[in-house]
Amino acid sequence: MTAAPPLSIILDCDPGHDDAIAMVVAARHANLLGITTVAGNAPLERTTRNAIIVRDLLGIDVPVHSGANRPLVAPPQHASYVHGESGMDGADLPEPSGPPASTDAVGFIIETCRAHEGAWLVPTGPLTNIALALRAAPDLADRIAGISLMGGGSFGNRTAAAEFNIWCDPEAAAIVFEYGGTLIQAGLDVTHRFQATTERIERVRVLPGRLAAVLTDLFVFFSNTYVSRHDDMEGAAVHDPCAVMALTHPHLFTTQRRHVSVEIHGTKTRGMTVIDERRLRERPGPNCTVLTDVDASAGFHVITESIAHFSQ
Repeated sequence: MTAAPPLSIILDCDPGHDDAIAMVVAARHANLLGITTVAGNAPLERTTRNAIIVRDLLGIDVPVHSGANRPLVAPPQHASYVHGESGMDGADLPEPSGPPASTDAVGFIIETCRAHEGAWLVPTGPLTNIALALRAAPDLADRIAGISLMGGGSFGNRTAAAEFNIWCDPEAAAIVFEYGGTLIQAGLDVTHRFQATTERIERVRVLPGRLAAVLTDLFVFFSNTYVSRHDDMEGAAVHDPCAVMALTHPHLFTTQRRHVSVEIHGTKTRGMTVIDERRLRERPGPNCTVLTDVDASAGFHVITESIAHFSQ
């Protein structure tokens, strides 16, 4: 019996330390059709630069297309307090091999999803590019297999209620959560259970090759930031690869079917993903598969193996 071909995905990201890890896992375990970038953890020119650098370190022939440089409505916001001014502080990074393939990420998403029906969109940053693509090409909702995103949760990190990616562009997030197709949410409830502890970082450090060395330094910076800013974390929450592994390694996760909506108006709750946990029969039907737990040890083994595959 032959193995099923790998899932085809477009990774839409804002690298970002954990976006870099998502790129590694996607390149290893999926058919990565392209990488699109959005402003989020850092301004667009930096997230695009970082994506090209990681792509180069992986040695893969995958195009990088830059996209939205700001949210649909809100002013741009960035996360230098977590990722540093470059978006990937902590490592001695090489120069990128060149510019992005284009500055039209939305056009690339539309054309590629039409040419590869059944592909997945995997956004790990603000959802601006995805919302723009769905709005410009409504037919995508029926052409894609679904959207597996990192964002939201039952609690926040940028505010008490809102996770950073959704908080950055709630209007875009609302479009995505209402698009009507298959939707998977890797929110903080699961990603905070998936930490780059010292012991897990050491497994990467002992791997040979430049990629492992660079990612070790990125993990150390990222984890030091998390440990210093939280009461009870042993390392960085490695958010973004969860959205990839939900597709490539779904057995690692516990899930629930829920109705999830995005608050765009609340004074204190703007950007909140409202996960309907009610047991009332008149609650709205589920529109989302919500990841609730992860086998963190096995998940980090996937990351380590993926890094080892590309690190020479």
